[in-house]
Amino acid sequence: MDIQRAVHILIIVLSLSPCLGSAGDIVHRDDNTPKRPGCENNFVLVKVPTWVDRVPDVEYVGVGARFGTTLESKEKHANETRLVLADPPDCCSKPKNKLNHEVLLVHRGGCSFTTKANFAEEVNASAILIINYKTELFKMVCEANETDVDIQIPAVMLPQDAGASLENHIKNNSLVLVQLYSPKRPLVDVAEVFLWLMAVGTILCASYWSAWTAREAAIEQDKLLKDASEELLNSENVSSSGFLDINTTSAVLFVVVASCFLVMLYKLMSLWFLEVLVVLFCIGGVEGLQTCLVALLSCFRWFQHAGESFVKVPLFGAISYLTLAVCPFCIAFSVIWAVFRRISFAWIGQDILVREIFHNLPLQSMLGIALMITVLQIVRVPNLKVGTVLLSCAFLYDIFWVFVSKWVFHESVMIVVARGDRSGEDSIPMLLKIPRMFDPWGGYSVIGFGDIILPGLLVAFSLRYDWLSKKNLRTGYFVWAMTAYGLGLLITYVALNLMDGHGQPALLYIVPFTLGTFLTLGKRRGELKTLWTRGEPEKPCPHIQFQPS
Repeated sequence: MDIQRAVHILIIVLSLSPCLGSAGDIVHRDDNTPKRPGCENNFVLVKVPTWVDRVPDVEYVGVGARFGTTLESKEKHANETRLVLADPPDCCSKPKNKLNHEVLLVHRGGCSFTTKANFAEEVNASAILIINYKTELFKMVCEANETDVDIQIPAVMLPQDAGASLENHIKNNSLVLVQLYSPKRPLVDVAEVFLWLMAVGTILCASYWSAWTAREAAIEQDKLLKDASEELLNSENVSSSGFLDINTTSAVLFVVVASCFLVMLYKLMSLWFLEVLVVLFCIGGVEGLQTCLVALLSCFRWFQHAGESFVKVPLFGAISYLTLAVCPFCIAFSVIWAVFRRISFAWIGQDILVREIFHNLPLQSMLGIALMITVLQIVRVPNLKVGTVLLSCAFLYDIFWVFVSKWVFHESVMIVVARGDRSGEDSIPMLLKIPRMFDPWGGYSVIGFGDIILPGLLVAFSLRYDWLSKKNLRTGYFVWAMTAYGLGLLITYVALNLMDGHGQPALLYIVPFTLGTFLTLGKRRGELKTLWTRGEPEKPCPHIQFQPS
């Protein structure tokens, strides 16, 4: 059991690393460069599909300038236009080209971006593509002292490798055609809907499992009190040791240790270190999947005997035969995910839309959900005081490592770690990730385990309290807490889309909703003191019959 506790504590610490966000972010506005008339465009990514001698070729990605006209957002409205290399290549003087609405390809350097664009417009170019001298995109702005910024053609920056390839085709006398358009992201993607359902469903299942086990333990305790047997009371204490109650000290330590671990991830993030995290995730995934399967199979009478028969295993103690039977499957499942985690698996479904939605949904989600349900069933918040301390510390933790860390490390530490920017991989495994189905820019929507586990501890506590105090859904706290979590997560996605997909600290929105609702409701009902200190209703009589609401 000590090994099991260590695994769950480690998972809670690791789960605090990722934030909620979206991979493949579109370039956002640059607030460091003041806007002014003629130079007030938002920076947007631009798709540049190409054709060489009428044959479709590579599709490149550029970034639109702060100046010039805006581009079409739909591909069908964008024209296929011939691409011409500027003469001179830097376009710092009037080009010698005689153009008829072609797109002009020029090199960066020698003069300002607006000077190049003005010369391109003067020779009747329909647009200007500027090749960067680095293999990255650069945001083109207007110089502070420039006045001639009334430019009526779009300007787009291309990375060095893309520009060099196009330039070689033109020098080889090939006909090069390009399209320029900037598709917009949908306000809501199916991936976000399914992540919301997965997060809410995980907490819902874990809360009912936690409340059911708490009720069973309470009924057993009443039987022991009725028998008034000291020996049986001692045996009850042993059987309840399978649960890990968090106290205020450990709640603070979780966040402190998680901060240290996050910095270590940020500094040491590499391919080999990611493999270590994968191994840790697999260990936790095996334990979580095994616990869920054993609990599920034990509900059937065919497996009850195997679940109640035990054998002693070195280091692990007494293990049921059902656990031993399920364990090889769980290990194989985790190994298959670890080996093929970069390959997408289609889910089986009869409906075509369902297959499309669940296509590419990785096995990681199944392991992660099983793991989180197990953690929420075993790790418990004993009262509202501990829940308040834990969520308040996590609230500050999320804000600091997403926003404030930019001032210290010159980039958001949590977002860098969550995306795995320094490892050559998409992300660390401690998150749920679904590909964005209808986003023209692709990418993934992600949510960290911590955004589910930490609020889930408080929601599970609310249902345990309701069941032990014999409250129904209308007079209890669970429905309010569950609704508050769902609304908080929904507001997070609204903020995420308003910020063009840039990572957001989900607990910034979820904690005020869940914790604020719980505290307000407890205060109005006059039960705040009991919730804050005891965390369970007072029992006037030991012979209490518990019925689920």
